[in-house]
Parts: sequence; C-alpha cells; structure tokens
Amino acid sequence: MAGHEEQEPPAIDLSKPSIARAYDVVLGGKDNYAVDRQVVGEMLKIVPDLPQVATYNRQILIRGVRYLAAEAGIRQFLDLGSGLPTVQNTHQVAQGVAPDARVVYVDNDPIVLAHGRALLVENENTAVVTADLREPAAVLANPEVRRLIDFSQPVGVMLVGITHHLHDDEDPEGIAKAYMAAVPTGSYLFLTAFCRSFPEAAELEKTYLSVLGTGRFRTKEQLQAFFGDLEMLEPGLVYLPEWRPEEPVPGELTVAEKLMVGGIGYKR
Repeated sequence: MAGHEEQEPPAIDLSKPSIARAYDVVLGGKDNYAVDRQVVGEMLKIVPDLPQVATYNRQILIRGVRYLAAEAGIRQFLDLGSGLPTVQNTHQVAQGVAPDARVVYVDNDPIVLAHGRALLVENENTAVVTADLREPAAVLANPEVRRLIDFSQPVGVMLVGITHHLHDDEDPEGIAKAYMAAVPTGSYLFLTAFCRSFPEAAELEKTYLSVLGTGRFRTKEQLQAFFGDLEMLEPGLVYLPEWRPEEPVPGELTVAEKLMVGGIGYKR
C-alpha cells in the first residue's frame, strides 16, 4: 500500500491454533494449518453445523455493514478482531455502497496483515493493522487508524464474532465502551457473539476453552450490557438469522441458528 507506512508482519507461530485461522477453516478457506484444523475438528463434534454458524455471521456482517453505509450514511468503519480476508469483507460491502468509505481492519494475528496487504495493495481507503483490540488506547492512537478514521465524524465500530474470545477478566464490556467513548454522536456499535441460549452451549464452551483457550458463551443479558446506553436498532439483540433477514425466518430455530446473537446500537 503505497503512500503510507508499511507494517512488517511478525513471525507466525504454527505451534498454536489461531482464532483467525480456525474461523478460516470453518468458512472452508485455505489459509490455515493442521493445528487449526484439529481444533475445528473437536468443535465439530459438539456442533456439526458450525460452518453454517460462520455463514450466518458472515451474512449478518453483510446486512449490517450495508445498512450502516446505505441507510445510516456511515463512511468510516473500525473492524476490530476482523480475522482473515474472505468473501464480502467489510470494505467490499461498504465501498460497494459508497466508494469513498474508509475501513481499518484490526487483528493481532500476523497472518491477517500478510494476507490483507496483498488484498488491499490497490485500495488506499482500506488498511490492515496488527494490534490487540484489548488495548483501545493503543489501537485508537495507531498511525494507520488515525490516517483513515476521523474521530470527529461518526464511526461504525465493529466487534463482529470476537468478544467471545475475550475472557471475563479482560473486561470485554469495558473494552466495547472504551471504543464507543472515543467516537462521536451518530456512531454505531455492531456486535455479534456466542450466546448461552441452549443446553449444548455449556459443553461447546468447555471445548473452545480447552482446545483454543478462548470461547466464552455469555447470556443475552450480559451481551446487552456491552451496548450500555446506546439506542438499539430494531429488532434489538437477536439470533443472527433474525436481524433484518432478507428471507423469511422459520418459526423454530436450530441450535446452529441460536448459537450467536447480534445487534447494532446507535450513539446519541
């Protein structure tokens, strides 16, 4: 990406599974290693429909970003814990609506930077930053973030499919609120996360914690608290297929359809 400072990707540790690469496995991607595929294999024993869950999460990302760009008029997005580039990324959806939309992806996995750099070499309105979202002050002060995000204007802050990888003692609710405190009125928080909404959730959480080290299933009430006093857009914090669906949703949802919840809150 010419015209601004390049970030060198740190060395990639192949002895440990990566959240971003495990998600890539579930989505059917090729940017992963044996250790990641082994972890996903354990997860699939508990919820065989896990790939479908990843699809639901991708679909709500597309619907949510499209809403923010097309209807809410958001022109800058901070995608925290973004994971590996895949079909219909945030920048593709947003810039498909508004070519001048600016997107910064933030992830602490160096493989994300390596792949993102190749993907975005011709896109001056999009950047990939290797940083830890658990350190809001450092992320918000990052030169690449500051290059593209004007914090005097509304921002779409995205925590899509990532807060369940933050432990309770890392204060994920406080992290979400710290980012929202840094953006002005008119900004939005877009969040999706695992939800303790069915009996199998407890067993799946144990599997995640034992093989990946993260994967916290929180109640809907706990997740709602992440939005603080933001005004929730209709239909609120709901199962992923229920958030502004493009097709009718069946009356009885499957375990896979109830694995995650999502919603968008507006900062007045």
